[in-house]
Amino acid sequence: MSNKPFLGLRPYTWVFVTLVTLTFVTFYIGEKGLGGLTVALFVLGIAMIKGHLVGAYFMGLGNLRGLWRWPVSIWLIIPGSLITTAFILSN
Repeated sequence: MSNKPFLGLRPYTWVFVTLVTLTFVTFYIGEKGLGGLTVALFVLGIAMIKGHLVGAYFMGLGNLRGLWRWPVSIWLIIPGSLITTAFILSN
């Protein structure tokens, strides 16, 4: 990961802004009362992206290589795929 500023802001600041924006998107979806399989999977995808960003940038796993980077990825993939499967089967 590069620590070079982009438009005057460090990468961690951009990630924080992205996390806040994605949080507001999910809040907006909830406030509008949107539902259905597509919306549920979209919100789940946002949650997985946010989890990956937190793991990579704020837990410091982005600079690691090999086995040490896998626990958070596996923690996101397994429950995410099980929840996706449950949503699709219940539809």
